[in-house]
Amino acid sequence: MTFRFLVGATFIAATLAASPLFAQSAEATKLGDEKYEPRVGQSGKDVIWVPTNDAVAEAMLKVAKVKSTDLVYDLGAGDGKIAIAAAKNFGATAVGIEYNKEMAELATRNTERAGVADKVKIINGDIFVEDFSKATVVTMYLLPDLNLKIRPTILKMAPGTRIVTNSFNMGDWEPDDTVGTGYAQGYFWVVPGNAAGKWLLKGVEGSQQPVSLEVTQRYQRVGGTLNIYGKTQPILSATLSGNRLKFTFLDHSNQSRFMDVTLNGSEFSGQVFENSPLYSVTGTRN
Repeated sequence: MTFRFLVGATFIAATLAASPLFAQSAEATKLGDEKYEPRVGQSGKDVIWVPTNDAVAEAMLKVAKVKSTDLVYDLGAGDGKIAIAAAKNFGATAVGIEYNKEMAELATRNTERAGVADKVKIINGDIFVEDFSKATVVTMYLLPDLNLKIRPTILKMAPGTRIVTNSFNMGDWEPDDTVGTGYAQGYFWVVPGNAAGKWLLKGVEGSQQPVSLEVTQRYQRVGGTLNIYGKTQPILSATLSGNRLKFTFLDHSNQSRFMDVTLNGSEFSGQVFENSPLYSVTGTRN
């Protein structure tokens, strides 16, 4: 950990601790218990500890649309607040990973006090070592450098996995949504599938004659061209959310059509719509 990084972390801690939103939370909530009392801004492994405001934690879980069938992993779980909220307020199963042993033990006691010890597990471990690949939702309150360091691991997770961070983004991976403002802001992403490449489509306009689709992709941002019967056109309003690829195109009679397909490795299947489904399509990546 460099001196520059420590100065930045200390400044962030001081700024957050001085904010009215955090001050209200700190006044209303005891930060620890009789066994351990953490301090705002205390140093950890590459991080400092600043507790997430209750309203921000709730907003983060809401934007991720957490539900009872979800498995939520909170990376850098601290006192367990977000993992506990996921279980108590949304019915999810949750796991918190916390490097500091005393903090992890506090978080475990907090799950018991909250009555969710059967739904929340706190692991005393390193987020860069522990396996969280089975998560359907990942929450984080890490410093910017750590967000970027863990980003490659997150991008390898199952398409459709929902990611929410508190206060800091993921560099040039633009969020799909945001909640709040400033240091009370959360960023939301859906891990994108792999749509890039050249595809051969069957079933377009009800014909088995192949149609070619070429997709370019950067994270969840996609574009490309569609070639129908020798005529190439750009795909319009293209979106990729998880494994769901959608775009608008013009058929052979210049009528606007909407394609909605689900990726499955090097194949996809779905339908083409006008106001209602017109026909089914399939695709295979070359």
